[in-house]
Amino acid sequence: MTFKSYASFKHIITLTDALVILMLLIISFTPLAIFHYSYAQSTNDDVVAYISIDGDVVDVFTLSESTPYELKTYYPTDNQYNIIEVDGTRIRVKEDNSPDQIAVKTGWISRPGETSICLPHKLIIDIRGEVSTDEPADINAY
Repeated sequence: MTFKSYASFKHIITLTDALVILMLLIISFTPLAIFHYSYAQSTNDDVVAYISIDGDVVDVFTLSESTPYELKTYYPTDNQYNIIEVDGTRIRVKEDNSPDQIAVKTGWISRPGETSICLPHKLIIDIRGEVSTDEPADINAY
């Protein structure tokens, strides 16, 4: 960029334009900061995995360091199976006989809000953060 083109560019962008651009940048990163802060605050909560088949919750696992290793097989219908593996703070679909293997390829999930879905078998693993009962409920409401 030559000095002449810089000088013409300098006259195009005014101080007001620069302030508007700066404010838009700050506003665009605000949701990231809010979600990061709320996730950091929820580390004391229990992490719970809900297994549901066809919309009905069939099993619940609390995911913590003290959770034992477990393999559990679910049979949504006669010709379908899903093997769920729980290993401490994480859970996954280890094996199933669905054609695309999407839930198997999803791998381990462990954080609240993560989901693993096997659509042909209508199986969903949903991770949720449960608010601990030793704190008032209105502090953690969000």
